[in-house]
Amino acid sequence: MSFSGEVKEELAKHISPARHCQIAELAAIMNYCGHYGRDTEGNYIIGFQTENEAARRKGFTLLKKTYNIDTDVSISEEEIAGILQKLGNLDEPVSQLLIKNSCCQRAFLRGAFLSIGSMSDPQKSYHLEFVCTDEDKARQLQSVIQGFDIDAKIVTRKKYYVVYLKEGSSIVDLLNICEAHVALMKLENLRILKEMRNSINRRVNCEAANISKTVNAATRQIEDIEYIRDHYGFQNLPESLRQMAEVRLDNQDATLKELGQFLNPPVGKSGVNHRLRKLSELADRLRT
Repeated sequence: MSFSGEVKEELAKHISPARHCQIAELAAIMNYCGHYGRDTEGNYIIGFQTENEAARRKGFTLLKKTYNIDTDVSISEEEIAGILQKLGNLDEPVSQLLIKNSCCQRAFLRGAFLSIGSMSDPQKSYHLEFVCTDEDKARQLQSVIQGFDIDAKIVTRKKYYVVYLKEGSSIVDLLNICEAHVALMKLENLRILKEMRNSINRRVNCEAANISKTVNAATRQIEDIEYIRDHYGFQNLPESLRQMAEVRLDNQDATLKELGQFLNPPVGKSGVNHRLRKLSELADRLRT
């Protein structure tokens, strides 16, 4: 099962204890993937147009809990009237009265993710989205998410309006709001592992770059010193530069600090660097 599927399975099992939250979640499921009307025989019907079994299961569970509707029998006119009065026209966004409380907004987002939400495998990338067929519904969903200080954006994709999150921290926050705590902990563990790997890779790359830089610098120094030896002669160098040239040739793998300790008297890294620079400048003049 995909990570997105695991999140939906967890959300499907979570039932809010308060009836008003149950209605808010049912309103989201009905609004995004539900329908009601009459069949060919004139009987009232309620259904959910979704391929996700968890969303259908949750929708019928909430119908049973909130309106005591048994989906195994026909729905009466009174029952459908009660639902219509509460949930209203499914072509319009959910009534603000149903999601005025923070707890109901959490339930609403839970129902929305079950119905039209999905997220990528967090081991590959961080991306969570809700695919809406109606712009007003997408705007409402974006507004509810932003009400929890989460930066949600909307992009059009063909005939759909996609509300999406790209930041790992934002996705964690949304899972927490929806109360998908098991998925949240799994995502956090994956984020920690990914950040550790990235940190290690950055350090390794940095160290490799530093080593390469050091090796290249040492190679240039040795080439310059050999050129001076062959075309100018160490005997013509000042004592400090002559000694530096000889120590560098004798200790080609040594660091600047180590080279300084080999000199008599010893000097620091800045002193070694200064002398090597003087030798390089001399080699450049001799080459011209």
